[in-house]
Amino acid sequence: MTGKASGHIDHEAAQAVPHANPDALEIAPGAAHEQLEGWIPQLATDEEIRVALEKAFDYRGDVTITRKDGSKLEGYLFDRRTGATLKDSVVRLYPKNSNEKTSISYADIAALAFTGRDTAAGKSWEAWMKKYAAKKAAGETNIALEPESLD
Repeated sequence: MTGKASGHIDHEAAQAVPHANPDALEIAPGAAHEQLEGWIPQLATDEEIRVALEKAFDYRGDVTITRKDGSKLEGYLFDRRTGATLKDSVVRLYPKNSNEKTSISYADIAALAFTGRDTAAGKSWEAWMKKYAAKKAAGETNIALEPESLD
C-alpha cells in the first residue's frame, strides 16, 4: 500500500493550503435589534400594520394599542396569529394593569406605539464583556452576572 491509502501525507500540498484561524471560525454574527423604544409606526396600509405588529411581537417591552373606537390598551404583546385578512388576524397581549390575556383583531387597531422600556436593550454579550473587562481592569473581584430590576 502506498500514498494516501497508507496514511502518507503530501507535505507540499498541505503547506500550500492556508491555515484557517480556528478562533475566527467560531465567531458568528449576533442578531441585530432595531431601536424601537418610543417608535410610533405609520399604519396606513395592511402591509404596514402587519410589519409593525410583527416588530411589536419581537419587542421586549410594552406597547400601547389604540383601537378604532378610541380605547387604549398597554401591555406586553406575547402572541400573534396571522390570517388571510386583517379581520382574520389577532394579537394577544398581557395588559399592564391586568392578569387576563386580551385578544385584539388587526382590523380593530388604529395606532400602535412602542411605549415601554426595552428590557433587553444593551444586554448583548458584547456589552456585558465590555463591562466585565472594565471592572477587571479596575481590579474588582467577584465579578458576576447580576440581573437588573425590571422596574
